[in-house]
Amino acid sequence: MSKYQFFLVKQEDRIATVTINHPPANALSSPLLRELSTVFDELESNEEVKVIVLHGQGRFFAAGADIKEFTTVETGADFAQLAEYGQKLFDRIEQFKKPVIAAIHGAALGGGLELAMACHIRLVSTTTKLGLPELQLGLIPGFAGSQRLPRYVGVAKAAEMLLTSEPISGSEAVSLGLANHAYNEEELMERAYELAKKLTKKSAVSMKLALELLTYANNYRFEEGVNKEAELFGIAFDSEDGQEGIKAFIEKRPPQFKDR
Repeated sequence: MSKYQFFLVKQEDRIATVTINHPPANALSSPLLRELSTVFDELESNEEVKVIVLHGQGRFFAAGADIKEFTTVETGADFAQLAEYGQKLFDRIEQFKKPVIAAIHGAALGGGLELAMACHIRLVSTTTKLGLPELQLGLIPGFAGSQRLPRYVGVAKAAEMLLTSEPISGSEAVSLGLANHAYNEEELMERAYELAKKLTKKSAVSMKLALELLTYANNYRFEEGVNKEAELFGIAFDSEDGQEGIKAFIEKRPPQFKDR
């Protein structure tokens, strides 16, 4: 029995699997987002977890925001607050200190794609549908989709996807740079765990530092980022794992990282 209402969380071999479990479409309601924040609180402090795999139960990764909930929002100001909460949560995931891999099948639409774009790595099935269809409702993306999508696919393609509301396939997402790899749906999770296991062999210290540096690239803060890179390069070198990695290379053996 899961202690969460909307998620199944399991942990094995330093990998935490977080499964969105909100049938039928895994819609991202406000209570679900608040619970996701709690899940990440616990994963952040859990030293046994080095990598997170996020995916959806049932037919979809997440087919969008909870449109029924929109009918209960009374004012534009309240609607903006709803967006701000999702934005802050997704920013936190993008800046998370442990790698987050999204394994996306079925569909990731609207808020579902916005959540996936906040993850560090996206694996998709070849037939997955990915898109931001909010304009079909006379709305626009609210969880930073308008800002993250052009970062991956370019402004022109993002404009086409937003203005037509037409989704792209998993295979096309890879060709555009929105996803890392596309697989047949039946092998998607196996491939996600393969990748996650590779990451568990890395030092948690150096992964945390590398992910911090990527946040500078995400925000186009190049000069600030390269300055920070030099500073964190020194911190990585001083760490026990940094010294062990160098020593292991010289001695031609696999490193034994202690995550310190």
